Amino acid sequence: MNKKILVSALFGLSVVFSGVASASGLIAIITPSHDNPFFKSEAMGAKAKAEALGYTTLVVSHDDDANKQDQLISTAIARKAKAIILDNAGADVTIGALEKAKAAGVPAFLIDREINKTGVAISQIVSNNYQGAQLGAEKFVELMDGEGTYVELLGRESDTNARVRSQGYHDVIDDYSDMKMVAQQTANWSQTEAFTRMESILQANPNIKGVISGNDTMALGAEAALKAAGRSDVIVVGFDGSDYVRDSILAGANIKATVLQPAWEQAQMAVVQADKYIRTGSTGLDEKQLMDCVLIDESNAHKLDTFALK
Repeated sequence: MNKKILVSALFGLSVVFSGVASASGLIAIITPSHDNPFFKSEAMGAKAKAEALGYTTLVVSHDDDANKQDQLISTAIARKAKAIILDNAGADVTIGALEKAKAAGVPAFLIDREINKTGVAISQIVSNNYQGAQLGAEKFVELMDGEGTYVELLGRESDTNARVRSQGYHDVIDDYSDMKMVAQQTANWSQTEAFTRMESILQANPNIKGVISGNDTMALGAEAALKAAGRSDVIVVGFDGSDYVRDSILAGANIKATVLQPAWEQAQMAVVQADKYIRTGSTGLDEKQLMDCVLIDESNAHKLDTFALK
């Protein structure tokens, strides 16, 4: 039977070292905070696949702190991990830590977020954020009837995905001269920050018609602020494909659509590639790999479950 032993990690984090001892070795799975269901889905998807393939797992969160990430990667190296599955803490700040892992012979497989260098990780498997953002923007324009004032909530400024999604949104929306953006603020992927930002934006711009958000967590924060203000008329579109947003769409609340990026499948794909690399010395695939996103609205939201269409 599998055992789980809770051990203390750096910075007061808890990590779960699970699985019976295995000749296959250890795979370290490092993501942002599991408070965000997207990142939790990544971690659990990778863990499930790794253990199914006979590996033990070390599941930890860097909380988007580059220093924590460096220490956790050092821990993985010290534990002689066979591979690292990583959703990183920054496109530039991650490079040094991965170079250290590579020098130590520990291959890294990136998911969700790219870094600004190739040849350091074995794989960088990411959602096609630009394609997904265009899907979301097209739906947003349709819901807005191509006119009216709107707000954009941006993700963390150091995150490549935040910039790519915003560009994808604007490459569609900016073609509609009757749509005007009256506020654009970062909420750092946070529901709490998005709530606060939305409250302030509403005070300054009470007549807004829509909100387009860089992720679902911020969309939920915006929706909560709109509900508190009695603004059921404002349209919100998110990005990620979370079950919470699915429920909002099905309930006919402010959030009308989101864009699914397959977190669970992406994480499991990374583990499969890690396993092949460990066994053969190659994945047989290019380092940079894109997975297309899927629009989720009232027509298919009922099929969405844990960042996958069932």
